[in-house]
Amino acid sequence: MKNIAVIGAGTMGNGIAHTFAQFGYNVQLIDVAQAALDKGIATITKNLDRMVAKEKITVEDKNNTLNNITTYTSIKEGVQQAALVVEAATENVNLKLKIFKDLDEACPKDTILATNTSSISITQIAAVTQRPEKVIGMHFMNPVPIMKLVEIIRGYNTSDEVMDFTVDLTKKINKVPVEVNDYPGFVANRILMPMINESIETLYNGVAGVAEIDTVMKLGMAHPMGPLQLADFIGLDVCLSILNVMYDGFKNPKYAPCPLLVNMVMAGKLGAKSGEGFYDYSESRKAEKVAKMFS
Repeated sequence: MKNIAVIGAGTMGNGIAHTFAQFGYNVQLIDVAQAALDKGIATITKNLDRMVAKEKITVEDKNNTLNNITTYTSIKEGVQQAALVVEAATENVNLKLKIFKDLDEACPKDTILATNTSSISITQIAAVTQRPEKVIGMHFMNPVPIMKLVEIIRGYNTSDEVMDFTVDLTKKINKVPVEVNDYPGFVANRILMPMINESIETLYNGVAGVAEIDTVMKLGMAHPMGPLQLADFIGLDVCLSILNVMYDGFKNPKYAPCPLLVNMVMAGKLGAKSGEGFYDYSESRKAEKVAKMFS
């Protein structure tokens, strides 16, 4: 049970690969783009170097972690020995359904298929496979090597054995599993995204500015990061996607995305990754300078 395949070498995928590899698992990191794999390995190396500098791990630990990761551009080749596959591709339902169809065909019959989705139905994903009892949600938090929480989401058909295995495995990589049922947004985003959306509404309606809203939540509610800064960190496109999933799932207007969020995403202002969101990241990766205009 030491072989773990991870689909997607982006922010979440390389963090998940890093974490399993650091705890001695053989990780097959799979992405269709070689450039994405190269960037993912570079990110893992940089993060390990930071841990070495802080004396949290040794140079030997770093080298062992990197040696535990093998990269592939083919799903079929990468999953041949996998006991568990964790899909961490873009939060797009059609893409995920296609990946799970491919995984179902390529993986050994006893392989457990997990998705790192933050909002898409596990039951819907499982329905495109011939093994719905072996499909489960493992929603890691960003940054994965640091954040302790993993939401373990039980689909309608997920078996008790798969649930127990996944919970136990999560503990073995020094994370804290929380069992959740399969409803839109699960727990984390069902609570977080309305807060972020309401913060954007507060800005949109001119109640207060970006820095003021974030300061209230940081100093008044003891949040380590304000909701608008957090939205930039998550990605405004990701926030919009999750809100849309919740709105479609519940048909409740309280989950309807704020028009300002919709406009910012259409304008390409996606947060830290695009260089601008509620804050301007052109000079610093930190949220130090508020972006110019919101209308």
